[in-house]
Amino acid sequence: MDNDAFTDDLEGTDHHPVLIACSHGTDNPQGRAVVSHLVGQVRELLPDIEVLETYVDVQYPQVDEVVASVAPGRGVVVVPLLLSGGFHVNVDIASAVRSRVSTGSPTVAASPLGPDPRLASILVDRLDSAGALPGDAVVVAAAGSSDAAAAADVEQVAADVAESWEGPVSIGYAASATPRVAVATDLARSALGGAEHGRVAMATYLLAPGFFSNRLAEAGADIVAEPLGAHPLIAQIIVDRFNEALTQLPAAV
Repeated sequence: MDNDAFTDDLEGTDHHPVLIACSHGTDNPQGRAVVSHLVGQVRELLPDIEVLETYVDVQYPQVDEVVASVAPGRGVVVVPLLLSGGFHVNVDIASAVRSRVSTGSPTVAASPLGPDPRLASILVDRLDSAGALPGDAVVVAAAGSSDAAAAADVEQVAADVAESWEGPVSIGYAASATPRVAVATDLARSALGGAEHGRVAMATYLLAPGFFSNRLAEAGADIVAEPLGAHPLIAQIIVDRFNEALTQLPAAV
């Protein structure tokens, strides 16, 4: 990994804190494009802030390297482009932050993107665009985590969806938690009284296309909505998380 790419980006900038936008990483070209588009939107919303893109897995540069590359003493806010807490927030990002703090440089991690009512509104928009109708059962389909706090985050988003959706709303996971999406789809269909009594629509609670979205397409739902994608509301959530975290950032040296 070439750290010169980071240091070159920082030369000549002022002493504003750096926003490090940290996503999961994916091999999917569409997924990569979504994240890059989001980061571009954030740069437009924060023209005076240096915004760097990094990942916790699959892609490079990874978060520990990017955090360590910022000039000593300059403030850093790592914003997880992740929809809930879990291993990557609590271990990968937290470790990178602790390492830099130990050198005396002001560094904090912001909260993940979810839960947030704006994410639920995007999910409903995606369902509408996919052809879901009032009365259809909705399965909010998330990646999944063994972390209880991450599950609680998903439950909150599902509750937010239920407030504006005219039909039953449940949850399914692609991995690491239960019920898995195929089981959740079957349960939702059974609760309707069978396929002849209604459809099951899947609200894809993923940021971008990739490994998990491919799994959701195979779960048996009648309708599978697109992931959240590079929606302007998500860019605004990223900015909000950055601004919230700034209040916890010690003064730069």
